[in-house]
Amino acid sequence: MLPELNALERIIELGAGRLQSRVVCDVTLPGGDTYPVHVITLGNPSNKVPGVGYFGGVHGLERIGAEVVIAYLHSLVMRLQWDSTLHRQLESVRLVFMPIVNPGGMALGTRANPNGVDLMRNAPIEAQEPVPFLVGGQRISSGLPWYRGQKTGDMEIENQAVCEVVRSELLSRDFSVSVDCHSGFGTRDRIWFPFAHKRAPIPHLAEMQALKTIFVQSNNHHRYLIEPQSLQYLAHGDLWDYLYLQSCEESQRLFLPLTLEMGSWLWVKKNPRQLFSRHGIFNPLLEHRQQRVLRQHLLFLDFLSRAACGHQLWLPTPDVRAQHHAQALQDWY
Repeated sequence: MLPELNALERIIELGAGRLQSRVVCDVTLPGGDTYPVHVITLGNPSNKVPGVGYFGGVHGLERIGAEVVIAYLHSLVMRLQWDSTLHRQLESVRLVFMPIVNPGGMALGTRANPNGVDLMRNAPIEAQEPVPFLVGGQRISSGLPWYRGQKTGDMEIENQAVCEVVRSELLSRDFSVSVDCHSGFGTRDRIWFPFAHKRAPIPHLAEMQALKTIFVQSNNHHRYLIEPQSLQYLAHGDLWDYLYLQSCEESQRLFLPLTLEMGSWLWVKKNPRQLFSRHGIFNPLLEHRQQRVLRQHLLFLDFLSRAACGHQLWLPTPDVRAQHHAQALQDWY
């Protein structure tokens, strides 16, 4: 049994009566063992309130992403026992958690799922400009990293589960935001937003700029680099590009998907011995460092739930939207 899955199921037991949970699919390993993919929801189920999605464990090697989401969920469940302010907040927002999207890859210690497919290269969307070799997604072999899967056929079962949850719980609302927690890129913690398949700005660039503005104003000592993913590299098959473009088909609804990319190279720099462990390249191995990572990102995850509750107060109105868009172009493009 995965320790992260054990921790998640204990939280589900602790929150019985205060949260809802279901298994959205089961993942089977080559040896026949199966692992559930859990979805946990808190707050008001009405589609009239905004929603926030928290996702982790998409890449099996990046266990710290799942652990950050699980730590935040655990904090909420414990606070529900005494925090009346949280109870009132949950009356006006829906929180959705998929902390371990890829339990099969996590059990096998691989980035990909048990079929050898990289779930972040598997969506049916093609990059419109050249992508880096292999890293941008490849169909050469499942034995190589960043394998996209076969060109024909459905997405992998884990991605189908994410899409079903996002469509039912987030895209059905007038406003929603999500964060997918990863590690392994650079020495800085980054918050990425679409696009990954092209360098053009997203249609809701002004709204993303407004979200960044209120975060910076509220947390002026933060250490995140907030940017479009396309500033770093392009890729085929990005799942969040795919879901964001689907949300754009509903002109009256707004979905802002974010990716938290924790800079694990900093952990390697501080502890070079981690280079000799595949797990250590993507996760902090020293206990005090892991605890620090878990603490420092909970503030951002909690910010998203508060921002969703108050989205009508900070989303740009038509008379200032052009200013936000122009500022974003200057900052990022």
